[in-house]
Parts: sequence; structure tokens; C-alpha cells
Amino acid sequence: MPKAYYAKKKGKALPDNPYNWKDSSIVGILERMDYCGHTVNFKSYSKSHKLKKRIPTTKEQQAVFYNTHEAIVEDAVFERVQELRANKRRPTKAERQGLFSGLVYCADCGSKLHFATCKSFNGSQDHYRCAKYKSNTGSCTAHFIREEVLKQIVWGRIFDVTALFFDDIMAFREMMYQQRSVETEKEMKRKKREVGQAQKRIVELDRIFKRIYEDDIRGAISHERFLKLSAEYEAEQREMEERVKSEQQEVDTYEQNKSDFDSFSAIIRKYVGIKELTPTIVNEFIKKIIVHAPEKVDGKRVQKVDIVFNFVGEINFLSATPPKCQGA
Repeated sequence: MPKAYYAKKKGKALPDNPYNWKDSSIVGILERMDYCGHTVNFKSYSKSHKLKKRIPTTKEQQAVFYNTHEAIVEDAVFERVQELRANKRRPTKAERQGLFSGLVYCADCGSKLHFATCKSFNGSQDHYRCAKYKSNTGSCTAHFIREEVLKQIVWGRIFDVTALFFDDIMAFREMMYQQRSVETEKEMKRKKREVGQAQKRIVELDRIFKRIYEDDIRGAISHERFLKLSAEYEAEQREMEERVKSEQQEVDTYEQNKSDFDSFSAIIRKYVGIKELTPTIVNEFIKKIIVHAPEKVDGKRVQKVDIVFNFVGEINFLSATPPKCQGA
């Protein structure tokens, strides 16, 4: 309940700042699927009808009923907000935060690249390095890349995409659909097959469990054997159900993204003529940045960086000549 409303209802003095929202209130708004037009039930329970205290349930225990009322927030926007909230930017002692914190990943081990800075660093020394390298496990290399270099790369890619978009929108749309087909269609077909196979296996495990239960009742197998087999089959079934849920979500997201060209177009039009990168611009354009290990080519350090855009994924084309980002 808002503080000002509570104070007025109880006849108490209003707080100094009656319009100051608590963090928990904002978080509650950002995490509510109801704004997307969906209804979420079974969010809490009581251990007894004699107890007033409600205990929150896990997301797995909740039931979501989709499209029950008019949405005021798009599903894609809601999902993006959850991704950004999962990538929390922790303040550093130098009181600087990485522009790409939470978005940069190692191409070899898949870990995040952590932002590294200190008070003695100037801006050009701030950099990113693999989390597994930093933990001294020896399981991965540093994949070191300076933030200023990454700014130039991201700035250049956004410039390329924007230039191609305004040069020929229809060609841009066709190129994205072709790339999506070439790069991910096979992967999605494979996942669909795996989902189908896993679902069949789940049904088969139900039949197997029923048979061994009947064998246990008849005494065809020992009860200890039944317990061992049932535990193994139940564990396998849980694993299959989790795999189906995960891969089906990827397939559903892929199908949804087929219609996301207009959403990406809106972002491009929104930021025409940007002069510098800001966290807002980066988060609206970029979903993920994948940094590869550096290589030596003709005595020079060369490092590949893949940029995955929101809504449309990777966009591969011959690079135009990008301008320099401010601060580089």
C-alpha cells in the first residue's frame, strides 16, 4: 500500500515525499505478467485455514492463463525487462559501470565477461574479461577486450544496420529472413524433433511405471527393485519434462520472432542520428555480445566479436564505414 494512501487512511501526517515509490513497489510492477494481458493464479497458499499468513509459491507451481484481458505491455517488452533485471549491474569502487555489463559473453565457455576497472584506470583502460579466467580455475582464457574498442565495434554495427535499413527496407527485411532461415531453421527443426521424442518418452515412462507397479503388486519383482526402478524412471521423466519445457520455449520464441521485424524497425527509427551510445540505446538494440579469443594474424592481434540484436538476432553483411563513437 503506498505510504501517502496509508497515512491519509489512518489520519496520520503525510510523509515528506508522498510520491516517493519504494523499490519493492517498482519491482512488483515490473514483474507482473498481468500487464501483458495474462492472469496468474495460485501465487500463494496458506498452510492452514486457521492461519492468515500467505506463503508465496514458486513459478512452477503457478498457473498462467494467457490473453484474458487487454494488454498494456507487449510480451517482448516484458521479457526484455526480465532479462535486464537478471543482469544486475553492481557498483564498482571506481564508481563507474560498464556500458555493456551483463551483455558480454565468452564464445568458448559461455560465461559472462565481467567489467574490470579501478580508480587508477582512465576510461581507455576499462575492460572486460571472462569470469572463469578471473576465478583462476584455468578453464578458460581472458578473452580480454577494452570497453572503448567494444564501443567502436557496437557503434559500427548499429551504423551499418541503420544505413542498410534506410537504403532499402525491403532488401533488409528479405536479408534477415534469409539469414534466419539459413542459421536457425535447421536448429529449430532439430529442437522440434527432440521435443516430440521427449514427449513420446514421457508417455512411455508412464506406461513403464504402471507395468512395474503391477509387477510389484503381483510379486513379480521385489519391492526394493521396484523402488530403485521407479526412482530412476521418475528422475528421467523429470529431466525429460524440463528439456521439453526449455526447448519448447525456444521454439515458441523463434516462431514469435518471425514477426518481430516491425519491432526492430521501430527501434531503428527511434534512434536515427544518435551521437553516442548510452545504456538505454545499447539495451534496446543489443541482446548479447559474444567475444572470441584473440588471434595473431600477420603479427597483429585480431579478435572476432558477434553481436546479437534484439528481435532479429545476428545480422551478417559487408560492413559499411562507421563513424567513430564519441569518447573513443
